[in-house]
Amino acid sequence: MFLTSFLMTDLSRRANWALVAAAALLAGCDQLGIESPEKVAAARVAEGNAIGGACRHAGRAIEDCYALNKRADKAAVFAGWRDMNDYMRENKIDPVPPQLNPQGASGKSPESEAASEDAPPAKPAKATKAH
Repeated sequence: MFLTSFLMTDLSRRANWALVAAAALLAGCDQLGIESPEKVAAARVAEGNAIGGACRHAGRAIEDCYALNKRADKAAVFAGWRDMNDYMRENKIDPVPPQLNPQGASGKSPESEAASEDAPPAKPAKATKAH
């Protein structure tokens, strides 16, 4: 009888310790860098709002903003764009045109790239022989 009561007490202690350890591990997920789905969703919405607001401040149309930010949540981008639009109208703020090329790689504007694609390729200069 004593042995069974001892074993039952020991098992209940182990179960309690296992529960405490599991709770501690789950509570430490934030400290380990594991984010909850709610945090990830809130971050996506906040990022979409920021993108939309920045697009509106730069004077971009909402369709251009969607095209430049394909991975962003469209509803959040629109909400940010609309909020910035209202704010700019209330405070009579003019859009600030972007100074950098959205592609950023070539350093040329899209108009100059399109014009250079339509133009025939330049002919190489003839090499002259030096005697």
